[in-house]
Order: sequence, then C-alpha cells, then structure tokens
Amino acid sequence: MSENKLRIAVIVGSTRQGRFSEKPAAWMFEQVKALPGVEAELLDLRDHALPFYDEPITPSTFKGNYPNEAVARWSERIKAADAFVIVTPEYNHGYPAVLKNALDYVYDEWHRKPVGFMSYGGVSGARVIEQLRLVSIELHMAPIREAVHIPPPVTTAIKKDGVPPAEALKAVKEKTDLFLADLLWWTKALKEARAAK
Repeated sequence: MSENKLRIAVIVGSTRQGRFSEKPAAWMFEQVKALPGVEAELLDLRDHALPFYDEPITPSTFKGNYPNEAVARWSERIKAADAFVIVTPEYNHGYPAVLKNALDYVYDEWHRKPVGFMSYGGVSGARVIEQLRLVSIELHMAPIREAVHIPPPVTTAIKKDGVPPAEALKAVKEKTDLFLADLLWWTKALKEARAAK
C-alpha cells in the first residue's frame, strides 16, 4: 500500500457458508476504492483462519510479536490500515463470534483509528452496530456516528429475487456517501494526529 494514500480496510465480518455479507462488503469496497486519495483493501475473515483466542496472556502483552502465523498476518493487515469499515450481520441481537475473535486477537494495531459499520438483519443491524461501538472504544478506536443499515427489503431482493447487489444497494447510496465522508474526515484527522505524536 502507498504511504501517501489513506488506507481503508473493509472487513467481511462473517465466514458462514452461503453468507450474505460478502455481497454488501464487495459493494462497499468499490465505494471506498472510488474515494480520492484512498487505497482500499478487502479483508475477508475466511482468509485469516484465526484460532479462538486461548493464549495464556492478553493481546496487549504481545506487542505485535504473535507466535501464531495466522495472527501475525492478521496483525500486519490491521497495522497497515488507517481506518476500517466492518460489514457484519446481526446474529441474535449481536455480532458473529468469528468477528469478535478477530477484533480481540490484536490490540495495539487498532489504536486511534476510526471505524464505521455496515450491517443488516434484525432492525437493519442497529443492535449489532451499537454493541460493536462499545467494543471498538475499548480497543482505543474511534467509532464514527454515521452507519449504513441495510433494510430487510434490500437483503430480501438480493437473496431471493436475484437482483444484482449493486442495483439493490443503490437504496443506501445516499447514506453511504454521508458515512464515507464522515469516515474520510476522521481518517485524515487521526492519521495526522498519530504522525504528530
């Protein structure tokens, strides 16, 4: 990734078979990639087979020196990014375990970076976004106010009617533009602040 550009990673927050999340994540990745001065990366948790956390010490203790190779690769991707968009379903009023595990496995790499959320499911993913904001604050991240909630008619159209995701997701394009403008502002501000410290 270029050092001059803002590096924004879009994280696919589900790994289940037949998952829906890869469709809005791919669409969001294209929206992020189109932003001027931004280099986008799609981080799929399927490509980072992290074991469930069972280390004898906390992630903050490792200081980036993770003994597990998969964790070390994940750490490098998180460290390289300036900001994140997490695309996640809502499972039983919460987030997928695999996503929480990925968040928990590293620590310093998340610090002082903005994060925004795109979700779907019960009440358009509102509950999972509220929970993830609390988690991200504990990881010293800056969750932005704006979020993208995919309403049930959009997910239904994509799942059942075979409507191309790019066509169906136009319904949330205006909200996405506001979301990305907010994320971009925080990404620039916090990157400058991190460089100045």
